[in-house]
Amino acid sequence: MSQQEQALTPVRFLEGERVYLRPVGMEDVEVYYQMLFNSDARRLTGTQKAFTREEISAYIESKRNDSSSVLLLIALRENDQVIGDVQIGGIDRNNRNAYIRIAIDSSKFQGKGYGSEAMLLMLDYGFGILNLHRIELNVFAYNARAIHTYEKLGFQREGVQRQALYYNHEYHDSILMSMLADEYRERYVK
Repeated sequence: MSQQEQALTPVRFLEGERVYLRPVGMEDVEVYYQMLFNSDARRLTGTQKAFTREEISAYIESKRNDSSSVLLLIALRENDQVIGDVQIGGIDRNNRNAYIRIAIDSSKFQGKGYGSEAMLLMLDYGFGILNLHRIELNVFAYNARAIHTYEKLGFQREGVQRQALYYNHEYHDSILMSMLADEYRERYVK
């Protein structure tokens, strides 16, 4: 493989069977920008703000030195197509907890197990490498498919933040879920 071909080969930070997770770079500004304007993904994540390319560029640049967060793009192994992103953020090293979030860019990639695989890769990284004890997430009550997926992965419901999101002329509840390290290990580490 030539040096030029190696330079074009994406880094595969965490690899699964069908997807891999890779760092976000400045070359991804346009891809990330386009993902933020997918109407279905915006609704599922509760994204309300419109972002400029300059804001996306500054955000990606800020992640380079952010030790409280790990932001990775989700790509298909078969063709390197970016289909979303996943993040462990708010890393609290004293209490060993953080939050996780995921977004799959398009409905054509949803319901195929890609998100579950990406979540498991990131959970394994969070519990196994970052040595976290607790990882939490919030999911909006209208996102039944995600709630089902998170429960299937082993997340436990902890509570409801009533009417926490105002989106499309309505208030929506946010469900708080979490997983503990021993729950993860019992289920996935053999």
